[in-house]
Amino acid sequence: MHDSLIKVEGVSKKFCRSLKRSLWYGMQDLGREIAGRRHASSDALRKDEFWAVKDVSFELQRGECLGFIGHNGAGKTTLLRMLNGLIKPDQGRIEIRGRVGALIALGAGFNPILTGRENIYVNAAVLGLKKREIDEKIDEIIDFSEIGEFIDAPVQSYSSGMNVRLGFAVAIKTEPDIVLLDEVLAVGDVSFQAKCFNALSQFRERGTAFILVSHNMHQINRNADRVLYLDHGRMSFLGDTGIAVDRYIHNMEKLGDISGSEPIDWTKTLGSGKVVFNSASFIDNRGLIVEEINAGDEVTIAIAYECKDTIDNNPVLDVTVKGKDNLLYQGTNDSASQQYGKIPLSGTFYVKFRSLPANSDHVEFYFCLMDSVTREIYDWKRGVQLKVRRSTASSGILFVQTEWTVC
Repeated sequence: MHDSLIKVEGVSKKFCRSLKRSLWYGMQDLGREIAGRRHASSDALRKDEFWAVKDVSFELQRGECLGFIGHNGAGKTTLLRMLNGLIKPDQGRIEIRGRVGALIALGAGFNPILTGRENIYVNAAVLGLKKREIDEKIDEIIDFSEIGEFIDAPVQSYSSGMNVRLGFAVAIKTEPDIVLLDEVLAVGDVSFQAKCFNALSQFRERGTAFILVSHNMHQINRNADRVLYLDHGRMSFLGDTGIAVDRYIHNMEKLGDISGSEPIDWTKTLGSGKVVFNSASFIDNRGLIVEEINAGDEVTIAIAYECKDTIDNNPVLDVTVKGKDNLLYQGTNDSASQQYGKIPLSGTFYVKFRSLPANSDHVEFYFCLMDSVTREIYDWKRGVQLKVRRSTASSGILFVQTEWTVC
């Protein structure tokens, strides 16, 4: 039986762009609160103020995973910080039942001077565990984090990946009722990410609820039961995961002024632009550049790029293939995403499809290059089209090569 662990009703939070005014407004509000008086109009914004989150309502049920999506600055992290009690809302109510484990930012809650082991005790104590309980769980936490001998080194010497490993291990192994995850699982190697999501699935079966914030739509599609889509601090959509993701992608395309039905403007960049795509072409199994192939043929897509700025981490290239009516033939996922080492300042990515089984008049390729740690999008293009000659031997949407025998 499902019951509500989090209930959010009409929650809003405003901030001030000016530090000086923010301090002054804070003193005024604190004085009014001590005197038992509220601001004359809590909806009114004073000079330089803006709504980071406005009138958001939802419930989180036991065993449910709720995804938060939206562009940078949409209010996702602000909402998560209110749920974790780090900041309080200016309007509305938040009701939470149960223990909350949060992993909102890299190293959040860790004292950099203390060792990893010492930080485990501090964080677990904050979550309400007694020393005896922590003693019983500490070996399990250390084993899950895979930190090894570094557990007795100061946290300030940890890499971002080690911070996440330890933070996730503490958050999940202290058996909270609710876990808040803000994009941090983008850090670390693919095997540890898979380990984390396997752990999430196991704890969900036991009734633990999760809120997952991510720009990785595959992670959202794979894990979220429902999605809250935030746009400029307001609820754009709450409900079915597929619908929410489609709306988000559609709005991303509009922001980038990209249309798959028109020739791609390679001068336009949807992303930070640190690395940009310059062109894309298709190569058949003879090594010739082509614009059309037969269904089921081998094809390689060559994607030329150029670095416009220094990148600190290895990039990850994601490729998605879609057919007619936006039909998804292949979605990107963690195992299919290609993570490269240090790349030249300019070059070409080659992605080979040993057999493209699309039995459609054409397919569209979407590709995205992002930072492997922060998930910052460098560039994203959609609508690179390849014509496909349909097979007369198959009437479906897929052409799967088969062998027929009689015994």
